Amino acid sequence: MADVKIEAEVREEFGKGASRRIRSADKVPAVIYGHGTDPVHVTLPGHATMLALKNSNVLITLDIAGRKELVIPKAVQRDPLKGFLVHLDLLVVKRGEQVSVEVPLNVEGNLAPGGGLLEHVLSALPVEAEATDIPQSLTVSVQGLTIGDSVLAKDVPLPKGTSLAIDGDDIVVQVVQPQAEEPAAGGAAEGEEASA
Repeated sequence: MADVKIEAEVREEFGKGASRRIRSADKVPAVIYGHGTDPVHVTLPGHATMLALKNSNVLITLDIAGRKELVIPKAVQRDPLKGFLVHLDLLVVKRGEQVSVEVPLNVEGNLAPGGGLLEHVLSALPVEAEATDIPQSLTVSVQGLTIGDSVLAKDVPLPKGTSLAIDGDDIVVQVVQPQAEEPAAGGAAEGEEASA
């Protein structure tokens, strides 16, 4: 799991105008909450924060005026067109504490011959893990699966100390029959010649 250190500044200004000014200075407004404490509004450096968020479930050590705070991203808002960071919600965590997160799934292996299509029911698996030991990703093997086969959540290998946060019988991926294409409407019927 990635552990990143970022310096944060306490934010005193609020509202749309203040947030716009923060973003125009290549910074990101954020809120830190959790463990029964009052929310703390901070400003984070834009580039360093963007790089940190390239790792899923990254553990971030914030330096807020000399005070260290361990956090994980809980909600990330991005501009829908340009993709830049708009706002972050960060959850305070403690070493040894169990947290609920969604871990991305990687699929490996080849389906059995027969023309089945792989349907990804879940792209990430909800799990509980120690805050300082959250897996970056989980691997699902589909080697040799045929039409009608599926992989359940309980079949996904989890690292030690990680447990499912959903029903073990939930489907993660399944192999389905391809849909038959319907003939194009308005085409000449078989055996008929198109008139010129």
